[in-house]
Amino acid sequence: CTTVAATKATLSTSAKAAILIEASTGKSIYEHNADMRLPMASTTKIMTALIAIESCKMDEIVTVASGAVGIEGSSVYLQAGENLSMEDLVYALMLESANDAAAAIAIEVAGSIEVFADLMNERAAQFGLKNTHFTNPHGLDNENHYTTARDLALLTAYAMQNEEFAKIVSTYKHTIPLPGKSGVRLLLNHNRLLRTSNEIIGVKTGFTKKSGRCLVTAARRDGVTVIAVTLSDPNDWRDHIAMLTCGLDSYECRKLADVGELSFVAPVVGGDHGFVVIENDEPVTICMPIDAPRPRRVVYMNRFYYAPISAGDVLGIVEFYDGDDLILEVPLIAKTGVGTGKQKNWFERFISSIFGGDVK
Repeated sequence: CTTVAATKATLSTSAKAAILIEASTGKSIYEHNADMRLPMASTTKIMTALIAIESCKMDEIVTVASGAVGIEGSSVYLQAGENLSMEDLVYALMLESANDAAAAIAIEVAGSIEVFADLMNERAAQFGLKNTHFTNPHGLDNENHYTTARDLALLTAYAMQNEEFAKIVSTYKHTIPLPGKSGVRLLLNHNRLLRTSNEIIGVKTGFTKKSGRCLVTAARRDGVTVIAVTLSDPNDWRDHIAMLTCGLDSYECRKLADVGELSFVAPVVGGDHGFVVIENDEPVTICMPIDAPRPRRVVYMNRFYYAPISAGDVLGIVEFYDGDDLILEVPLIAKTGVGTGKQKNWFERFISSIFGGDVK
């Protein structure tokens, strides 16, 4: 696959639902039944981990509640009363897919699994995930616990912006303490694709008899990150390698402007200088299909500004468009400040330009 069109034409999966997106824009590269509501199994834990990381300090010590012990399914065999850091619990959650760790996190953060599920749904609403609903933090089957491939991909794109989350889900092996002993529990990531390529950077597996095999993966190359999701896919490992490869092959990260390259001069009224320079203060880059034309640029700024102006004030904006679609907004920043005061007349400015210094 070398273009998005080729990707869409050649990709297929065995999944009931699937999607491949470019992470920074959320744009779909390939999809199949992407808005079909389906069980998500342990991919649920992407939201659980994100809330834990955003709500708690990772070195916070958690005393495991009795209600978190003996949860069915995947487990690290937590014991009531043992103490672990929140970071250790999140590693257990995301590498070993431990349902008891999910319950321990939920009870620590919200006091109960039910209240934590409410937090999960509030967060989903904030993200605009209209086809997702949670009833628990681990993903065990419940008819009211569902998502779509699209919602799960967009959630993952957001979560991967969190450095702690990204670090944990890209880790293949980790150890956490055993209670009251000198030994350790060895955690091995269930996502075996992490061992196949340095480009693959996470994120979560899932399975129940009802949901079938669920998988969310992410890969990065030369500044481009793509995310693949399949729900109920018996050939998910094969499908994800094909999807991620095609996604990375069909996108590139383009630099549209260096720092200060988008530079403009505007008059200033009532200032000790008659003009202000405004420009972009960061490089402008965007991920786009390799066959896409250069984005169209539109500049918005005033014809003039009033003093005072402080360095760093946002005085304009540059919008970049792919056809009619707005794809990027870049603020234009005042390079220097302009104070209030009498401006030099044209003759004084002329003399200053020749001899330098102030003319009084």
